[in-house]
Amino acid sequence: MRLKGKSALITGSARGIGRAFAEAYVREGATVAIADINLEAARKTAAEIGDHAYALKLDVTDQASIDAAVKAVESRTGGLDILINNAALFDLAPIVEISRASYEKLFSVNVAGTLFMLQAASRSMIARGKGGRIINMASQAGRRGEPLVAVYCATKAAVISLTQSAGLDLIKHGINVNGIAPGVVDSDMWDEVDALFAKYENRPKGEKKRLVGEGVPYGRMGKPEDLAGMAVFLASDEAEYIVAQTYNVDGGQWMS
Repeated sequence: MRLKGKSALITGSARGIGRAFAEAYVREGATVAIADINLEAARKTAAEIGDHAYALKLDVTDQASIDAAVKAVESRTGGLDILINNAALFDLAPIVEISRASYEKLFSVNVAGTLFMLQAASRSMIARGKGGRIINMASQAGRRGEPLVAVYCATKAAVISLTQSAGLDLIKHGINVNGIAPGVVDSDMWDEVDALFAKYENRPKGEKKRLVGEGVPYGRMGKPEDLAGMAVFLASDEAEYIVAQTYNVDGGQWMS
C-alpha cells in the first residue's frame, strides 16, 4: 500500500471526484478526512467508505472553518500528510452577462479557497517537520479560454499558477505541491454544466454532454476513478522529485 499510515484531507469529497480520491486513498492505506460544506453528505460518504474515513465540516471560504478542519485532523491523526484541494464551483455566461456576484463566488471558492487551505495545511506540515504533499485540482479549462466559461477558466488558470508558485516556495520544507488538470469528467457537476450549456446554446439537455464526450480522443468522458491513479501517485514516495507540475489527465484533450 503506497499511502500506508498517511493522513489526508480532501476538500469537497462527499461526492464525485473527491469521493473517488478518498476511496483510492483508503485502499492505499491512508486515513482520510472527508471535508465538505455538506456535513451530512460527508458523514454518509465516510460511513460508506469505512473506518479509515471520517467526516469534517469545511467551508473553504471561511478562514475559521479552514483552521478548525486542519486542527481536527491534527488532533485525530497526529498530523496532516496530504491535502487535496478539490472543492470548486462552476458557472458560465457570455462575457456581457457575467455578474460580479458569480465572479466573486467562483474566485472565493476556486482560488482563495485553494490558496488559504494550502496555506493552513503547509503551516501545519512545516510545524510538524515531516514534509507533505499538496495536490491542487486545476482543469483543462485553465489551459485555455473557452467561450461562455471565462470566469471558471480564469480561476483554474490561477490554480495552475498558484501550484507553480507554492511548489517552488514550499519544497524547501519537504512539501511537494503539484496539480491535476482533468478534462471533461462525467459527474454530478457535469450534469449542472450541461444544463447551463442547454440554456445558453439553446440545446436539449444531454446534447452538450454527449458531444463533448464524443470529442475526447480516448472516446468517452472521463470518470472520477480515471483521476485516482494520478492522485495516489502524486501523494506517494514515487513522486518525491516532482515539484510544481500540473498533469493533464483528460483522455488526450490537451497536450502540454
